[in-house]
Amino acid sequence: MKAGSNEDVNDGEDNVDGQEEYMDVKVQESGDASEQGSRDCTGQEDSNERGNEAAHSAFAGTEEEKKEVLEGDGNDRKQDEEQGDVNVEADKEEDRKEGEQGNVAAREKEDSDGGKEESGSGGSEDREDTQDVWNELGLLLVDQIEWPVEDLERGCSVTAELMKSFSRVFVDSASNSFYPVPQEAIGVGSAFEGWSPRDWDGVYRVLVPLDPPPGHAFQLELNSAGPMAARTFSVRVELVCTCKREQLDKKLLCFLHHSQEELRRKQKRSLLETLCTGSYLDVEKTSHWFRQLVRCSWLHVPQSYSWHLVFQPSSRSCQFQLSKGKERLTVEMLFGVRQGDSDIFVVSQPTEAQKGGSLSFVSSQPAQANFIASTAWPETYAAAEAKFFQHIARQLPCESLHLKCLQLFTCILRDTGLSSSTWKTVVMHMLTIVPLSRWCRREFARRLWDTMAYLHCCLQLKRLDHFVLGNERLPAEISLPPAMRRVEPLNLFECLARDPAAHGQAMQAYGQLHFHLWMLLCNQ
Repeated sequence: MKAGSNEDVNDGEDNVDGQEEYMDVKVQESGDASEQGSRDCTGQEDSNERGNEAAHSAFAGTEEEKKEVLEGDGNDRKQDEEQGDVNVEADKEEDRKEGEQGNVAAREKEDSDGGKEESGSGGSEDREDTQDVWNELGLLLVDQIEWPVEDLERGCSVTAELMKSFSRVFVDSASNSFYPVPQEAIGVGSAFEGWSPRDWDGVYRVLVPLDPPPGHAFQLELNSAGPMAARTFSVRVELVCTCKREQLDKKLLCFLHHSQEELRRKQKRSLLETLCTGSYLDVEKTSHWFRQLVRCSWLHVPQSYSWHLVFQPSSRSCQFQLSKGKERLTVEMLFGVRQGDSDIFVVSQPTEAQKGGSLSFVSSQPAQANFIASTAWPETYAAAEAKFFQHIARQLPCESLHLKCLQLFTCILRDTGLSSSTWKTVVMHMLTIVPLSRWCRREFARRLWDTMAYLHCCLQLKRLDHFVLGNERLPAEISLPPAMRRVEPLNLFECLARDPAAHGQAMQAYGQLHFHLWMLLCNQ
C-alpha cells in the first residue's frame, strides 16, 4: 500500500579572568583529589571513607570563593571577552606558572613539616606525572563514551526537513481562515542540543510558534504568583480593528465594526468562536485543530511518498510516528505563543526538562499535579537553552566535549538522585565560567573534576541558580523579556535548604558519585 494514501494516515486513538585563575586553582585541587583517588583504587586505604573525605575537600575554599564561582564578576567577564577567549598558548603558560606556584607552596609546606626532601623537584615531577596519567585516562574515556551523535543527527535532520515541508503547506492553509498562523518550527530538547540522557524517551520535539490571525491579537496573562520556573499563563484572544486594511483587501471585514449578520454571510468565524473557551485560547481545542491541519497537510509534503505516518494519542500536542522499513522516528509538535520578540514561550505542554524534578531523593517535594486546565499554557525556556547550545557549538571544537560531559554524567554516572536537567544546568553554568578554549580533548578529565567541584559547591551552599532566569552571563544573542533579566536568580536547590535530611542524602550521593568517577577513570 502506498505510504501517501489516506489509509496510511492512521489516527491511532485520536568567562572571567579572575574566575579563570580561580577555576585553575580548583583544577589543581582536583588533580590532588585525583591522586588521592588513585591511591584509593590501589587499595592502600579504605575507598569509601577516603572517597567521601576527598569529595568534601575537592572544593575546599572560603565562602567568598564559592560565591565567586556561583555569582561571578561581570566586569571581568567583559574584559575577558574583549581580550578574546581562544588563546591556547597563553592558557598553557598560565597553567605552567600556576603549577610552579603550587610547587613552591608544596615545598614551603614540606619545610614547615620538617622537610623529608631537600628540594621540591620530586613532588613536582610526581604531580606532573599524575596529571599526565589522568589526562591520558580522560582521553581513553572520551573514546569509550556511548555517543549517539549519528543517530541523533539523522533523527534531527529528518524532523527538520519535515517541519520545513509542513511550514510551506501551512502558509496556504492559514491564509483562508482565522485560525492561528504556524511559524517556523524550533527544535528543542536534548536531541536537538546534541546529546541524549539515559532516560530520554526517544521523542524528537519541535516547538511551533503560533501568531494571531488577521483581526486578532494575543495577550498573555499570568495565572498565579507561584514558583517562576513553574509559571503558567492564559492566552487572551482580543479582536482588533481591520478597517484600514479593508482598503487593501476588500474581502476582509472588521470583526469590531461590521454587523454580525454581514460577518456570518461573507466571512468565516473568528478565532474566539472556534478554538477559545470564553476569551482564552484553549490548548486542547487548538491541539485537535493542529492535528487535523497536519493530517490534511501530510499528503502534500514530499515525505509522504517514502514515510508512513501514524498519529499517537496526545491531548495537548501533535505526536506521531514515522516509519520507513526498519527505521522508526517519533516526533512531537508542541505549539506555543512567543512572549514579545523574546526566546521565551508559553507552550501547550511541559517540555522535556520540565517533566521531572531536580532531585529525585527529595521526598518532601509536592508531587506534580496530573491535571492542568485546558486554558493554561506553561512557560518554557527550552528555545532559549537550545539557542545557547547553538551559540556554544559555533565556538567550540568539533569534538563537543561539553556534550560528552553531559552524556557521561547522565548515562554512565546515573542513579545518583540528580536529574538530567540538573546536570544540564550545571554544565551550562560551567560553560560560562571556564574559558571555551579549555574545553579541549586533552583536558577532558580536568573538566569532569571541575564540574564535580562546582556541583559540590552548589550542594554545600544549597543553591543552584536557574540558567536562564536572572543569569547575567547569558549570551546577549539570547533574547529575554526585559522583566526576566531583572529578576533574582531562581534557586533550584531551595528544597535542600528546607529539608536537612534531603541535604544529607544529597551530600552522601555526591560522595558516592565522586568515588564512581575515580573508579571509572582508574579502570580505563
